[in-house]
Amino acid sequence: MDHEADAHRTDLMTITRHVLNEQTKHPESRGDLTIFLNHIVLGCKFVCSSVSKAGLAKLLGLSGETNVQGEEQKKLDVLSNEVFVKALISSGRTCILVSEEDEEAIFVDQSKRGRYIVVFDPLDGSSNIDCGVSIGTIFGIYLVKDKDNPMIDDVLQPGRNLLAAGYCMYGCSCTLVLSTGSGVNGFTLDPSLGEFILTHPNIKVPKRGKIYSVNEGNAMNWDEPTTKFVEKCNFPADGSPPRSLRYIGSVVADVHRTLLYGGIFLYPADKKSPNGKLRLPNVIPDGAGWRSSFHWKTKGIMTCLPQSFSIEKTRALDLVPGKIHERSPVFLGSYDDVE
Repeated sequence: MDHEADAHRTDLMTITRHVLNEQTKHPESRGDLTIFLNHIVLGCKFVCSSVSKAGLAKLLGLSGETNVQGEEQKKLDVLSNEVFVKALISSGRTCILVSEEDEEAIFVDQSKRGRYIVVFDPLDGSSNIDCGVSIGTIFGIYLVKDKDNPMIDDVLQPGRNLLAAGYCMYGCSCTLVLSTGSGVNGFTLDPSLGEFILTHPNIKVPKRGKIYSVNEGNAMNWDEPTTKFVEKCNFPADGSPPRSLRYIGSVVADVHRTLLYGGIFLYPADKKSPNGKLRLPNVIPDGAGWRSSFHWKTKGIMTCLPQSFSIEKTRALDLVPGKIHERSPVFLGSYDDVE
């Protein structure tokens, strides 16, 4: 037995240790956010386990229901939503939950109420579940104005007000990317320990990338500037090499690749979806040095804001949603590419 190697494995930066270290930087902190984030981590571990055995546990396929977006729900969609709702409420730190799978916001009973609002997509990319493509959970955390009198208007805040945000990607490994507003860090789940270990400290997006990511199946419905931009990616007028196209169709996976490798991800408005398709609440925390911007009239809360927060505080984070399931067009990625 390699005792030295085993001893080294106890000197790891787990996500709990990382969050506790961040907490010490704020003497006024009561530890509520730390406790709350631990419940999010628990939900991610549970969903990761369910995703990995979905075929064996007969969790593949449709549930027979549709969500508020009119999309057919998969069995794992329903399970993941229930897991996160219960995990978040049991923390005793939440007051309002807004899930992509539920039409109305959930107001937590006063006996279990805390001061945090959570907007989340329990399982993004669920159309890819049956074929084993990477999928994920997206979340953003706000502070309520008055926990004794929470209102739906408390949810409709700009992304700049996010306390923390991030996503958990379930793929060949389980990776949780988190920002509490001062940098972006990535943690990978070690199945043998049951712990998320810091593997990607202080993530920074390259200033310029070689990849563009877009669903070109919608090209016939794009406006002229979008069409010209994609054409320029394929046929650069300056003689530079063309960009590589990478599109997965799962926002978490496409954004994660962009975060690490640079480039640009776009889901523009078009004739079919003039207000865009992604929910505004689902974008990512500040500090990774990337840029996000919105096209035409920008609307939405669940997918765009948490993921913009993880990249850089820019125009996307200034948007104030008009309703909880608002949508928005989005361009995000390396600073120079978005410019």
